Amino acid sequence: MNKKIFYAIWLMTITVLISCIAFLMVISYNRYTQEQMIQLRNETELVTRGIAMNRESYLKDLDTENFRITWITSEGRILYENGTDVEGMEVPLEQEEIQGALANGYGESSRYSSVSEKQLYTARKLPDGTIICLSVTLASIWALLARISPVIIAAALAAWWLSRSIAFKLPKKIVEPLNDLTLEEQMSTEKAPVYEEIRPLLKRLDDQYKQIQKDREELERTSLIRQEFTANASHELKTPLHVISGYAELLEHGMVKEEDIPSFAGKIRAEAQRMTKLVEDIIDLSKLDSGGKDMNRENTDLYRIAQNAAESLEAEAEQNQIRLSVEGENTIIAGIPQVLYSIVYNLCLNAIKYSDPGNDVRILVENRDNEAVLSVTDHGIGIPQEELDRIFERFYRIDKSHSKEVGGTGLGLSIVKHGAKIHDAEIKVSSEVGKGSVFTVIFPK
Repeated sequence: MNKKIFYAIWLMTITVLISCIAFLMVISYNRYTQEQMIQLRNETELVTRGIAMNRESYLKDLDTENFRITWITSEGRILYENGTDVEGMEVPLEQEEIQGALANGYGESSRYSSVSEKQLYTARKLPDGTIICLSVTLASIWALLARISPVIIAAALAAWWLSRSIAFKLPKKIVEPLNDLTLEEQMSTEKAPVYEEIRPLLKRLDDQYKQIQKDREELERTSLIRQEFTANASHELKTPLHVISGYAELLEHGMVKEEDIPSFAGKIRAEAQRMTKLVEDIIDLSKLDSGGKDMNRENTDLYRIAQNAAESLEAEAEQNQIRLSVEGENTIIAGIPQVLYSIVYNLCLNAIKYSDPGNDVRILVENRDNEAVLSVTDHGIGIPQEELDRIFERFYRIDKSHSKEVGGTGLGLSIVKHGAKIHDAEIKVSSEVGKGSVFTVIFPK
């Protein structure tokens, strides 16, 4: 950064110097040319009056060292030219200043006689029809530049040395406060930053720093959740595996009565099904953890999904002597059908398992202006208020003894939570111990 500032200041100074010199040269030369032309006009008027009064005798006594004076006829024949034998010589009448004098009484022009010389010309028509012409020689701008080149070179060298010194010291003074800058100090106090211009940058850096800290905390929390989940999953898988292994070992060694073999086989099958359901739930939860990126969204009828979930749970409801009903109306939302089905299925399954025989489980789908509302109401054991915040944790069970009786993987409500999150839905729970619970999921349309 120091080098960039150094070269930028240095080049800018040299560029400004050269531009200023060129600009001043052009302005000064134009001004000088204008002044010379004004002086030449005045001389022309004086000479014209002198010739009109004294004719050629006036020219003989005139000091014409700085001007060239030519007196010609209207045909171009030279009558007089200072310092030159003009007998028989003529001047081309097509010259601009002579044409102006013939047409309007006065004319002037300028042209370069060589690269290093510029000529200014004036011409005035006399009453007798003759024309008096004056000219002066100026050095061209290039010749003038060459004359003052030593001064320009000296100024350029001085400017080069001065700009180099400034460019060497200034970057250090500019960068030094930035090198000493600490984000915590600048953002935690009300004092202005070293340079007000960098406040937006500091604000963005502070926001990014806070976001990184937040992401780090979230990552640590997620890591702890994963560790806990892995430990719980291992424990949940070990239980059916031990049961299966134990029953299989008894059968293998012939330690089971023949009439008890179907019972043992049934228990092995039940534990295997439980383990299969647990693995399936873990896989579903992993997909939901990834945000459902590989799942397709489409316009889906939430009421129809609720009916399908209820039909799938009819056998479970009958087994537990629960009356299962679906009410509401067709409600279309943009969502992932299999995830929406999983939400309804797990809420209903929980309601059936934790309800006493003879009770009702009611599924209601409401179609509101800007949202679709799914609610599942049961008349089961209820949830203590102090545990409402934990029921969506993985493998968390309210009544572990009762949960063991009804089975389940302990992942149902966690799947509901993640499925709702994917759909930007809000979950509300109201419950009273011994009277039942109402789970409400509000989907934005």
